[in-house]
Amino acid sequence: MKFASFVDSLGGDGAEAWAILTESREAQARGEDVIILSIGDPDFETPTFVVDAAIEALRAGDTHYTELEGRSTLRSAIANKMSLTSGVEIGSDRVTVLAGTQNAFYSVCRCLFGQGDEVIVLDPAYVTYEAAIASTGATQVRVRQPVESGFRPDVDVLAASITSTTRGIVFSNPSNPTGVTLNNDELNAIADIAIQNDLWVVADEVYSDLVFDGVYRSIAGVHGMLERTVTVSGVSKSYAMTGWRCGWAVGPPALTSHLRRMALITLYGLPGFVMEAANVALREGSEEVELARETYRRRRDLVLGILAEARNLPTLVPEAGMFLMADVRAHNDDANLFAWDLYRSTGVSVLDAGAFGATSRGWVRISYGIDEVQLTEACRRIVKFTREESATGSLR
Repeated sequence: MKFASFVDSLGGDGAEAWAILTESREAQARGEDVIILSIGDPDFETPTFVVDAAIEALRAGDTHYTELEGRSTLRSAIANKMSLTSGVEIGSDRVTVLAGTQNAFYSVCRCLFGQGDEVIVLDPAYVTYEAAIASTGATQVRVRQPVESGFRPDVDVLAASITSTTRGIVFSNPSNPTGVTLNNDELNAIADIAIQNDLWVVADEVYSDLVFDGVYRSIAGVHGMLERTVTVSGVSKSYAMTGWRCGWAVGPPALTSHLRRMALITLYGLPGFVMEAANVALREGSEEVELARETYRRRRDLVLGILAEARNLPTLVPEAGMFLMADVRAHNDDANLFAWDLYRSTGVSVLDAGAFGATSRGWVRISYGIDEVQLTEACRRIVKFTREESATGSLR
């Protein structure tokens, strides 16, 4: 039987990099000595008061269909949160609640882009952007954020990449995989390009609560950007709620109506008890977010300190999030092969960052989303691996 051509867009060039995660998870389930640093799933449990809110909602019979665009209480909480990060007043009429940041991103792309459009994506970029954009019929145009600048955007190259068919600019801020957080000059420059060329901007801000220093600023708050920016985010990372699948898109009210129809045919409304939990998390979880931020900052510093003892392993200091990038080109130009060699020798699973784009080839992404005892052991194994490999002359 024949499948629709749509299925050909569901993969991506970096898909093979994830095989190491599958392998290491299976090995861990068998009880083998494996430490997984190849996924961004917080090791914290969802806060008890958030779980309790869901349980109370369930016991009260909150098991029926809900509003397609999300409950007004949760939409209001999201709007308040966005108002703080953008510095402008955001109304709940701009908010659509969807099944996680990924579902929100996909739904937004389907509503904004189409056949014949070009979409600029800052490279490296989260791996699923490629397939989500391809599913619309649009063409993804990667614009490199150079290694030499610490994976920061080259605004001149970005501007030169715009054509008559360019429809939008997509990026995560803070970045997954690099942890780079765009500064005011970079945000203003991207905004100028978007305004001058009448482009949409889609910003994935799922790590915005986990910026280690300074105050996070959303591009939606830059002058002239409110009506052309769509922000996607969720509760997964900040509140340790990855499995709850609650996210949102914030954009112009006209987009909200389109997203509501998308929710009608793909979701038919998020479960009510999930939204009650997310609402409580957003309204009462500021201490938990602060704890998460400080925990990740401490772990980042721990990893940087230990890996400084490694041989020929430069690292990029992340400004946010739960990932750290390490340059393994002195050991192997193919970071996927390096990751497998490391795993088979030490049981430590890291991810080939080339899965996120050509710019980050030769680098690996290391998660510090596990407890500090395991993290310390994993980093010491990495250090030992680099030193033993160098000693045996097996660099290539």
